[in-house]
Amino acid sequence: MRFTRYTDLCLRVLMYAGLRHPELSSISVIAEAYDVPESHLTKVVHDLGRAGLLETVRGRGGGLRLAKPLSEINLGAVVRLTETDFKLVECMAPASGNCCLEPACTLTPIFEKAMKSFFDVLDQYTLEDLLKPRRALARLLDLKL
Repeated sequence: MRFTRYTDLCLRVLMYAGLRHPELSSISVIAEAYDVPESHLTKVVHDLGRAGLLETVRGRGGGLRLAKPLSEINLGAVVRLTETDFKLVECMAPASGNCCLEPACTLTPIFEKAMKSFFDVLDQYTLEDLLKPRRALARLLDLKL
């Protein structure tokens, strides 16, 4: 399994906003810190705002900040929000119907159990956990704490 670039950027934006919390951050500054196009981050920020994870402030002096405490932003929930396909193999998709082994296959239940375990682990962590090396992260992003 591999996360999309979109999920990666969502997590990075949340981490950046978490390091600056409760101060505002701007898309342009975050884009520069991560060396990604602002256009990519605009969609990410919009979607995270619609999901209630970020608060966006318009106008001069505006920006973005976390809309919830660090401890309430669950890693598993963010991944479920941002990823759309958790089917590890084609036969796990309900409409596939292409596997001749389906009536006797043991792979699908094993992969389903593995995916459940994967999310069980992610669900144990929050944004607060991701930001424990706060000073080291701030140094890497050239932030003043």
